[in-house]
Amino acid sequence: MSSTTGQPTLGGTPSPLPDIPAAATLLALFGIAGLTHLTIFLRNRHHPNRTRRFIFSFLLFVFSCTRIAALSLRIAWARAPHDAKIAVAATVVTSAGVLILMIVNLVLARRVVRGLHPAVGWQRDVKWVFLGVLGSVIGVLVMVVASLVVSVTNGDAVARGRARDVLLFAGVYITVLAVLPALVVLVARAVPNRGERWPAEGFGKGSMGGKMALLVGASLLLTAGAGFRAGVNFAAAPGGLPQWYHSKAAFYCFNFGIELAVVWAYAVFRFDRRFYVPEGSSAPGHYSGNGQGAAQGVDAVGGQEEEGIELGVRAATSGESGITGDSRYKDPVRGERSAV
Repeated sequence: MSSTTGQPTLGGTPSPLPDIPAAATLLALFGIAGLTHLTIFLRNRHHPNRTRRFIFSFLLFVFSCTRIAALSLRIAWARAPHDAKIAVAATVVTSAGVLILMIVNLVLARRVVRGLHPAVGWQRDVKWVFLGVLGSVIGVLVMVVASLVVSVTNGDAVARGRARDVLLFAGVYITVLAVLPALVVLVARAVPNRGERWPAEGFGKGSMGGKMALLVGASLLLTAGAGFRAGVNFAAAPGGLPQWYHSKAAFYCFNFGIELAVVWAYAVFRFDRRFYVPEGSSAPGHYSGNGQGAAQGVDAVGGQEEEGIELGVRAATSGESGITGDSRYKDPVRGERSAV
């Protein structure tokens, strides 16, 4: 498959060998990963002693389903290489699905900021900036889908050239979105918390350093994938001949391989336990149970209850949650409340 200017593209047009075996193997691995995250989500939700609605486990199950769909379409494309409709569908699903992981990372980064700097992280201005970034993800998704469809189906050279320009911009923007969580949490860790009223507070299980290491690692992996894809789009192939960075191995490694590593890392290191916060948290002190109670929804510094991703998943009553505003997070090793 060629780009809008006749240049070769990452992965090219699939063929029965090696694409079908490679895609089938990755499909199976994503299927197992998706079932793992779904099992974790359901067990947390229906545990007899504690109920934890960690919606991100379900989102990673949804993401795994999008990868299964993308790989299934690539297999179908390999069997029908001249079918333009399958080619468009496979390209769109492959390109757009990774945004789910980036949204998850952005929300987790916000939780780290609220833990390290409660007085800042709960500010209304910070909330609106965060929602603006999430809204831009939707805008980029629309741009990518529309431009990919134009680049494959429209025969007008001017329209195809404009579609390429949009895709180049979207590639750079997605790379920025991928690295943003890592930058945010590293800056938050480097800047000391000088708020005497609202010191740093722990949440979930494990140390804050462990949470940051997992999140930064996932963010940098996604950045490597997004940056590589953006670089390939900008790079011109001499004589229109495919280069090493257009190979099928590069396609599977920098797309599905990196994403699979992130999905499995979140499952193995139990990010559902590390990044869980009390339901109804709405102000400084609620993450660690030092406020007036998360269920009361106190607005102490212009903050708001955890919104966006987790709307609609709160418990019907505050008593259903295994961790409430009156519970304190205890470090399982030292037996004391976790700091930073």
